[in-house]
Amino acid sequence: MSVSFRILSSIGVVYVRYQGHAIMSDTLTAFAEYASHPEFRPGQKQLVDLTELTGWDEDYVQLMQAQAQKAEAFTGQNAQTLIVYLAPTLVGQKLARIALRSWEPFPAVVPMVQESEQPALSILGIPHDSISQLLSRTA
Repeated sequence: MSVSFRILSSIGVVYVRYQGHAIMSDTLTAFAEYASHPEFRPGQKQLVDLTELTGWDEDYVQLMQAQAQKAEAFTGQNAQTLIVYLAPTLVGQKLARIALRSWEPFPAVVPMVQESEQPALSILGIPHDSISQLLSRTA
């Protein structure tokens, strides 16, 4: 699967990682698993790592379906969700820009794009310098 997630419940962050060529059906499957996970909570901050993304299937219909499903889950109980897309490559930046536009109808979702790890972590209030440091200390 081209996407995976890890709930870092001790700090209230979900780390989502895309690798290789992203397929929207994988995103929908991973999101369904996340939304049904016992540690899922509306309003959890999201770090979406697009560092290793090499392409995506450009299925805009499924992308909009995925965003609508996510918005419903993210904004439950009147929660607000901060999403930071880490997009250091042109491919990642393109997908992140499309994702940003897709969130416009949902004011309770606050998306941002960063090109490097430290600012992305800082925006989320994570006191680590790198994702590898974050993941090793929250294992």
